[in-house]
Amino acid sequence: MTGAGNEVPNDTSGARTLGIGFDDAGVGRRPVGLFRRKKARPVSQDRGADRADLGHLENFVQTRRGVEAFIEPRTTVTETTVMLIADDGEWTRRRIDGPDGARRFAHRMGIPVYDVRLMGYPQRMRDYNERRKRRPELF
Repeated sequence: MTGAGNEVPNDTSGARTLGIGFDDAGVGRRPVGLFRRKKARPVSQDRGADRADLGHLENFVQTRRGVEAFIEPRTTVTETTVMLIADDGEWTRRRIDGPDGARRFAHRMGIPVYDVRLMGYPQRMRDYNERRKRRPELF
């Protein structure tokens, strides 16, 4: 019996495996996967921003002094995020709807916004992280 165009003869177990050509004896049927397409996968399996994320960011801005926004680019793992850093170095990070969404949020909240790829993270954030590491009981 001749099969679908993607198989070659195989008189063994009938198991389907990907391969090219014939078995050792020159006979047999095996499926050939030369022209199969890989399914397109989204860049990220992560979710986008939601109301809870925006609410958290708004609360952070309203309850801290000297807050600045830093846009972090999308990666293969995470969508675009915005990091808010207060005057004392305390920070928070949440998803945001793209770089334009981060800029709109910062403008609406009246805070400066920077691209972290161009500016880097401020020293006060690193100092805050170091203080938190040395004395976690204070935080």
